[in-house]
Order: sequence, then C-alpha cells, then structure tokens
Amino acid sequence: MGRHELSADEQVLLAPFVSNTDRNVFVLRNLPEVTKGAVFARYSRSPKPLRRLLVDEFGDDLDHHVAQIGTGGDRAQRMYQRVFVEYGDDSVAQLGGAHVALEQISNVATKVVEWGRLASYLEQSTRYMAYDDKPGGRYRYHRPAELADSPLGGRYVATLDTVFDTYAGALPLARSWLERRHPRDAETSERAWRASINAKACDLLRGLLPAATTSNVGMYASGQAYEQLLLRLRSHELAEARQLGAQLLVELRTIIPAFLARVDRPDRGGRWVQYLEDTRTDTRAIAQHLLADVAPDPVQPEVTLVDFDPDAEDDVLVGMLYPHAHVSEQALRLRVAAMTPAERVELMRAYVGDRTNRRHKPGRALERARYRFDICGDYGAFRDLQRHRLCTIDWQELSCRHGYATPPELAECGLAGQWGEALERQADLWDALHAERPRIAPYAVGFAWRVRYSIQLNARAALHLLELRSGPQGHESYRRVSQQMHRLIGERAGHHAIAEMMRFVDHTEPALGRLDAERRTDARGALARG
Repeated sequence: MGRHELSADEQVLLAPFVSNTDRNVFVLRNLPEVTKGAVFARYSRSPKPLRRLLVDEFGDDLDHHVAQIGTGGDRAQRMYQRVFVEYGDDSVAQLGGAHVALEQISNVATKVVEWGRLASYLEQSTRYMAYDDKPGGRYRYHRPAELADSPLGGRYVATLDTVFDTYAGALPLARSWLERRHPRDAETSERAWRASINAKACDLLRGLLPAATTSNVGMYASGQAYEQLLLRLRSHELAEARQLGAQLLVELRTIIPAFLARVDRPDRGGRWVQYLEDTRTDTRAIAQHLLADVAPDPVQPEVTLVDFDPDAEDDVLVGMLYPHAHVSEQALRLRVAAMTPAERVELMRAYVGDRTNRRHKPGRALERARYRFDICGDYGAFRDLQRHRLCTIDWQELSCRHGYATPPELAECGLAGQWGEALERQADLWDALHAERPRIAPYAVGFAWRVRYSIQLNARAALHLLELRSGPQGHESYRRVSQQMHRLIGERAGHHAIAEMMRFVDHTEPALGRLDAERRTDARGALARG
C-alpha cells in the first residue's frame, strides 16, 4: 500500500464525508463549514492528499460528525430544484455551493479552473515542498492523452524525467549552499531556520518545474460558478480539461444536482459549449491572419504601464466626498478643482486614516482610478498574480518565445549550467510539440520561461495586490513585478498620493524571505503552549 493510500477501515470512516474514496475528484459533504475551511487551509501547505489529511489530522472528529448527519439535504435539494425549474431564477444557484478537491491536475489545468472570479481557491504550493519524489514510481507531472498515439510521447516523458532528475539533484546542493551562506543565529530556532532554507531552495529551483507539474487545488464555489466552470472545461481544447469537467460534473451532482441540470442538455449546455468553441476558433483564425506580418516586440521592460487616467486623483477626491454630499458629481468636481493643496492632503489623509497594517483598506473611492499593465515575466510569478480575482487578467499562450529568467544566486552556488541545460531541453521539446500538437506544447515549458500577460485593475485592487505580493516572504519574481507596478503608479502615472496610500508595499530585499514568518510561527506556538 502506498504511503497515502487509505486502509479499508479508513475508507469506511471517510465514506460519509466524501463523495468517493478512490478517485482524484471528489466532494466534501456532511462536515461543518469550519472543518472544511480548516482542512483546505492545511491542504495548501501539505504534500498529502485531502482524504489522507482528513484521517490523519481530523480523524478524531469524524465519528462525532457521523451522529449529527441529518436528513434535511434531500428536502433542500427538492426545494432548490422547484424554484430553479419553475421560476428560472439563475441567482438561486448562487445560494448553494460545494467544497471540491481537484487532485493531480497540471499547472496548465489549474489556470483553466482558476479563470473564474466568483470562487475561492487554494493551490498546493511549489514553494514549501519539494517535487523530487516519485509516487508510484513516476515524477509528478501530467502525461497528455493527446500524445498516447504519437512518437513524441516517449520523447516527452524522457525529457521531463531528465528535467525532474536535474531538479531533484540540485535541491540538496542548493540547501547546502544556503545553509553556508545563511547560518542560523542564536535568536532563530532550528525549525524556523530549516523551513526558511528549504523554502528558499524551492524558490530558487521552481523555475525548472514544467507547466505539466501536477498540483492539488481546493476550491469553494456556488452552483452558478460551477456551471460556468463546467461549460468552460467541456469546451476546452485540452483532453485533460474535458476529462476533468466530466469527472467534476459526476461528483458535483452528488451534492448540488439541481444547479447543474443544464450543463449536459444538448439544447442548453450543448449550445453554450458550441458557442465557446466557435468564438475561440473564429477569433484565433482572424487574429492569425491580421498578425501574420507583425514583428515581435523589441526588448522591453518587464512591466509597462500602458494605460491610465492622468486626472484619476481628482476622480478619487470626488469619490471621497460623494457619500457625504447632497449635490451632483459635477458640483463636486468644481469644488475639487478649487481645493488648495492643503485641503486635498487633509481629505486624503482623513479617508485613508491611520493604517497600522495592510488589512486596513481605504474605501471604494480608490476604484475610480484604474491602470493597465503589460507584463512579460516568468510563468512562476504569473501563476501567483493570476489568482487575484478583483482584476481583469488575460494572458498569451505559454511558450519558449520570450526567453527565461535565471535567479542570480544559481551562478554563485554552481547550478547555472544545469539550469540552462534543463531549460534548453524544454525548449527543444516545445519546438517539436508546437510543430505537431501546438495546443499541448505549453505542458513542456518550465516556470522560468516568460509569458506575456495583461493586468487591468483599479487603485483599490492594486493596493491589495501590491501590498500582499511585495511582502518579504513572497517569491522574488512576483515581488519584483509588484514593486515595479507600484513605482509606475507614482512615477509614470504621476499619482503620487495614490502610491503613497500603498504604504505597506515592501521595496526591501530580504536574504531569507520566509525567516521572519517562520519566527512568528514559533512565537505563536510558544504563546499557545503558555
């Protein structure tokens, strides 16, 4: 039995709480919301599958929950079915939801799943655990069904196995070098130091991991959001996405069947899926024709601010006054235009207040200022920034067209040569796949390769994103992007006051970014123990 497999007794224990005990897609049921939230929070930082976590860390509570399972679920389903069918109110599907685990899906598929804004996601991290193991004798990466009958299938496996061998061999070397460079001091526990060393080593080498690398995603969404996700998966060009959609529909129908009745009806979901396929195919054909003679961009900065409103700070001041006024916007604009510099500062300071931490966020007036950034950065950073749902984020296909990023520390620890060789192997495989099966070519591309993407957001969303992602515990690549976005808001857009509101954007360069966070974990543990 594998290390994460469930015994017969454990399967019996879990059966009331999961929709199945032996498949990669399943739904949690009959558990308090707080238990589901806790297990998903633990899930994102653990190499264990969710069912294994439930047994190992929540098993003592499960017998207690069995006795409290009621019979009201069927009545609720019948009520929703009646309202949904008889009244046709789509908003009813926003009132019920489900927690779902999607296990061992590729990092290409995670981006398809996480496209939807109206859902909550937690994704297994590539920053806190190593991907050097071989469950079942195979490294953790997706093998596309599209290659089953292709001579490229063997080359795909051989190349990615070699890349993972490089990653696995480099990890202990990186850890040893980091231990020498950052010795533990007397103020730091062995646990906190070792955890920060491991996180930094994983950070340095995660760029080698291909987008085919598998991950576990926990999500919570309403029935309406799941319907949209299922339609998106069913219309997708990748076999992995379509198969995932088929599995997800089966499992969700054990919990919220009423909300998903339209998904596979030919006259409803079928037509919807066809619409999505047709618009994608037709737009791609026209785009390829229109862009056939457009040359690639010359070398550009990693982050470019391509659109903003020069008068946005005036708009923000109007927004600050509006809820407290009884006059029109036009009257407020005239008043703002006549304000002295001292009055403008006084109003902004009152509105922002005394922000003692980044969770104290100013109100909706900041949503009147908006920015659009064009970014060409490594895929690893994109993965983390893409999950911010209060933005409009769109991206181009992952490829080897834009080169790759190399952490400067790799040259110092003697791993730059292995890094470059592994990424060039990925590029050779991508070339071959793109020529024969272009839609699956992104699976071969590592996180270090650059992808071009656009982020459009207002100042309030920017405050949240930039303060969060520039934190010292964050990965260097997305910290750098966040810092550049912040500078461009102040310097390029000239919105100095708005940039100043983002006072928790961190422009420092910590040596071991996770160390302070691990020390705080030690302190909380000591406090809890009394």
